[in-house]
Amino acid sequence: MSDNTAIRVRDAREEDLPEILDIYNHVILNTTSVYSESPHTMQMRLAWYLDRLANGFPVLVAEQEGKVVGFSSFGHFRIWPCYRYTVENSVYVHVDHRGKGISKLLLSPLIERAKAMGLHAMIAGIDASNEVSYQLHQSFGFVEVAHFKEVGFKFGHWLDLKFMELTPL
Repeated sequence: MSDNTAIRVRDAREEDLPEILDIYNHVILNTTSVYSESPHTMQMRLAWYLDRLANGFPVLVAEQEGKVVGFSSFGHFRIWPCYRYTVENSVYVHVDHRGKGISKLLLSPLIERAKAMGLHAMIAGIDASNEVSYQLHQSFGFVEVAHFKEVGFKFGHWLDLKFMELTPL
């Protein structure tokens, strides 16, 4: 693991969206971390960002030498009112900056923000083959609560999805 002292985590700004979009689209096109096949547009990322802000949810970026190298957020787990104390998180790191501990730097403040908001549970939906994300969440106390078999289809094969949960926050 390399030195991550030069990495600063802060609230995202609208001008960060092009870099956030680049990171997200790389994940869509090259991994099974997002069960989507088509790249997102800037309009889609802007709508996502504005929705997060309107709901009081954080969008964080990890910045190194003025460049966004990762981002994280959480949003509604389900939209029905009785799920209002449960959120689902997302953490993504630029392909050139993985393995440097940036995900940990991005997940920790998300959990703290959720606690400060009086939330009760945080869910992580993780492709079953994504051992790195699984171990990351496990290191923060998340436990596996579900394993859905063959619920996604991408790159010509079926994908399993695991849900991990941190509760109480």
